[in-house]
Amino acid sequence: MPEPTSDERDRRFTDDGSEPPPPPPEAPALLAAAPLTRRMLAGEVLLVLALSLAASAVAALISFVGSLTAPEELAQQTASLVGSQASAERPWLDLSRQLASLVFSLAPVALVVYLLHRSRESARTIGFDATRPGRDLLGGAALAAVIGGGGLVVYLVSYQLGLSVTVAPSSLNEHWWAVPVLLLQAVKNGVLEEVIVVGYLMLRLDRLGWSPMRAAVASSLLRASYHIYQGVGMFFGNLVMGLVFCWFYRRYGRVMPLVAAHSLIDIVAFVGSVYLIGHVDWLPTG
Repeated sequence: MPEPTSDERDRRFTDDGSEPPPPPPEAPALLAAAPLTRRMLAGEVLLVLALSLAASAVAALISFVGSLTAPEELAQQTASLVGSQASAERPWLDLSRQLASLVFSLAPVALVVYLLHRSRESARTIGFDATRPGRDLLGGAALAAVIGGGGLVVYLVSYQLGLSVTVAPSSLNEHWWAVPVLLLQAVKNGVLEEVIVVGYLMLRLDRLGWSPMRAAVASSLLRASYHIYQGVGMFFGNLVMGLVFCWFYRRYGRVMPLVAAHSLIDIVAFVGSVYLIGHVDWLPTG
């Protein structure tokens, strides 16, 4: 049976004398994104940082003030980087909380990638991609050797001078999944910190007209600030690390080697602490 014409449909609806139904509304066209003004861009940066590392910096500062006002000296206090979130008798609850924390702590990175696409850029704009895995890993390993070795010296010296707390990279209960969780935590730290505090922040500060040196100092101060809970020595150690990482990013335009370097440094610190602290006499035990 042939499909009725539009005139026939109209007559069918109007045989009883009533008004024909209105045509279905057309779907509204998607509005073009408004261009980013300096004010909008600055607000975007502040919101991203408030949801991620600036919040960590505030928490670290409060923790540091608490350490300074405690009756014990800094070197007698301990800061745990990765701790258990349930009793040893409830390993699956602990593991569930660890994995959930890992997933949601990377939400700011997903937000940054989304915002880059909204501004007609992408993760590749800051070199956060897997197009050069071999060169990125090699450069990251070289950076990790220099920065990691220097950071260990800074920690040991500042601890002996009473300028840093005892850092316990892992205080997880002994379960089969402890080392895999430490590996994931290390990679999470590398991705979260380097994508936001170097790649994204440096790009946005460039767009805001900041000089390269001013942007590098701001990025490095932020990095140092959210590590200040570890003590004055580690504050300055991370400040230097930030300046080196910003220089490297400026030179090569890629954040992936920094992600690799940071991840490797934390892998050695987290996993190494499990096997070394308490078994060698040159590492503080708290």
